[in-house]
Amino acid sequence: MAAVCRNTFPCWSRRLQTLLCINYSSLQRASSIAQTPGNQRGPQRGRRRRDDGPASPSRRPMVPRAARMAEDQDWPSVWPTAATFKPSAVPLPVRMGFPLNRGVQPDKIGNNELRKVPNFLHLTPVAVKRHCEVLKQFCTDWPAALETDEACEEHFPLEVITSDYVLSGPSLRHPEARIVTLKLKLSQLELDDHARKKLLKLVGDRYDKETDTLTITADRCPHRKQNYDYTQYLLTVLYLEAWKTEPWEAGITPEDRDEFLWEGSPSEQNIVSTIRAIQEAEKGSSDVTEEEIVQNPDVQLYKQAVVNQKNQGEGSEQVQGYKDSVKRLLGLN
Repeated sequence: MAAVCRNTFPCWSRRLQTLLCINYSSLQRASSIAQTPGNQRGPQRGRRRRDDGPASPSRRPMVPRAARMAEDQDWPSVWPTAATFKPSAVPLPVRMGFPLNRGVQPDKIGNNELRKVPNFLHLTPVAVKRHCEVLKQFCTDWPAALETDEACEEHFPLEVITSDYVLSGPSLRHPEARIVTLKLKLSQLELDDHARKKLLKLVGDRYDKETDTLTITADRCPHRKQNYDYTQYLLTVLYLEAWKTEPWEAGITPEDRDEFLWEGSPSEQNIVSTIRAIQEAEKGSSDVTEEEIVQNPDVQLYKQAVVNQKNQGEGSEQVQGYKDSVKRLLGLN
């Protein structure tokens, strides 16, 4: 054998030739042992062949779980919590995906599209009712003083609005979920005339005059809690800033104001003197004080008409209101 190896591989080294010859001898010896009659391998005992008859019940194909479910089963026990879609546990012919070859959509078996999207199979009416029954022991009765919306607004004037989104995307965080909106009626704040006007100047178009509602929206920060804290900060700063009185505000004249004020105006002095002159002409004397004249309903109507005409402009409605108030004041109706 060594001679054969030397003649077969004349260019190899002697050591490598020796190793190859030893391995070749081992293979020949193993092959001769395997070919002996006593070592020939027959059919294995205990293993079923194709012609052995029907398979045992344990090896037969199992019926899917969805096909074995009863119609009146306890579904909250089958799907108690939020979970990925499992076709074997849903006895419904659900289909989802792009239809191939103008056919129907893919079946639920092996459908990855159904696994991608969230489902609400754990929030069935029966499951929600059971949750509510369990949570009742931790709840208290609704306060009797908050039966109406007006009562709720009176005791809880601050309204905070946020939004939650359910979506299928690369992230669970929706970019608009961070936005926080704060609403408050301005009448709920303790403000005098100066503070109210200054606050309205600061907020600008965030105030709705028809509903008397101040709206502050924050979306600068990446998280909802940060935007909520920012809205609270803005409301606090606006309130404190409105109550400040700068030194230059003491020297403001009526011409510097951007709106007409009835108190102390020439229109108020003129109507007071006119009413006194009318009473003196009728009775010969006037013993009515200025405060009584100002509180007269006809004078109050005239006051409102003058204020509307000065601040809102000389429109048809304002002119007609001013005309009616003057005629009523002079008794010409």
